[in-house]
Amino acid sequence: MAIRVNLDVMLAKRKMSVNELADAIGITPVNVSVLKNGRAKAVRFTTLDAICKVLDCQPGDLLEYEAEEG
Repeated sequence: MAIRVNLDVMLAKRKMSVNELADAIGITPVNVSVLKNGRAKAVRFTTLDAICKVLDCQPGDLLEYEAEEG
């Protein structure tokens, strides 16, 4: 995929677990894990907004474009 999700990096920087983030933003830990592991096909702006508020970061800290080879 051309978009890389760096949620695991931000969680580590903030010393926060998947469960803590899930509780703080009101989604299931499974859905946070799907985002964290880059398996999500989409993310709602409301979810992205909540993540950025809790982690005190910008969307660009979480999402990175990587050109596909080939």
